[in-house]
Amino acid sequence: MSLFSYTKPRALSEALRLLRGGATALAGGTDLVTLVRHGVARPERLVDLTGIEGLRGWSREKGKGIRIGALTPLADLETSAQLAKLLPIVRESLRDAATPQIRNVGTVGGNLLQRNRCWYFRDEGVPCWLKGGTRCFAVDGESRYHAVVGAHECWMVSPSDLAPALIACDAEIEVASSLGRRRMKLADLFVAPQGKRRREHALREGELVAAVRVPEGALERRGTYLKAMERKAWSFAIVSVAASARIREGRARDVRVVLGGVAPVPWRVAAAEKQLEGTALDDNACLAAADTLLDGATPLRDNGYKVTLARELVRRALRSLAG
Repeated sequence: MSLFSYTKPRALSEALRLLRGGATALAGGTDLVTLVRHGVARPERLVDLTGIEGLRGWSREKGKGIRIGALTPLADLETSAQLAKLLPIVRESLRDAATPQIRNVGTVGGNLLQRNRCWYFRDEGVPCWLKGGTRCFAVDGESRYHAVVGAHECWMVSPSDLAPALIACDAEIEVASSLGRRRMKLADLFVAPQGKRRREHALREGELVAAVRVPEGALERRGTYLKAMERKAWSFAIVSVAASARIREGRARDVRVVLGGVAPVPWRVAAAEKQLEGTALDDNACLAAADTLLDGATPLRDNGYKVTLARELVRRALRSLAG
């Protein structure tokens, strides 16, 4: 482990000033500490955000939806009875996310920005493409948990459970830097590593995710989150599906379907959602949409099962909305 300095500012402005100088933000640390310990991350300065006021907790402003601070512990969202009534898909997505101990420490912002779980990436001794090497070792190596769609030079998958659920709710994020604030769609935070872009997130240097916002209209939709894991609980998704829709007179409107565990980004295809508009979400419609979602899938040697699994999870998720 390399040496680094540590600072714990009390004001967001101070933290943003330090981050502008190339420091690394630390929140719950459940992912970053592991990366540092394994030699994958080598920060020169850590800026601990946990002492900053105003970045923790969630609230609802009538007509404006829900705002969730980036430092809010995952457990606070999972255990909130009030939030479960307003946005049950969030509780469903967090119920089996890691262990209760990690959910008590891990934060919303950290969950969205966590690095991928590829064993080649997380092995200090493997010069994988994402770390500046010349190739992705999963292509010819062990690839059971890797991408089946949307991959280019890197076949890692986006690991967050919370991200697909929030994207299915049309969430946006507030991004803060020393230059000011901006808002962007949560879906645009995630980028597929490709070409000269060897990264997983679209934040610029010195920026922080300050909050997540879910619009009022999303609260009117039914939502569900399904997750297939290798263990029965507390494991990363092999495949996950977040789905939401308005159901009017037995017909689906304003449908969202987002897959996790199958691509370098939370995977959403507008054409699949358009297919479902006005349908009764019967098996044929659901499976046809699943086929559109997975069109062009190119599994590696060990992970073709993900295509079959994802297709069935999409069907089950959408059928549950109809019920």
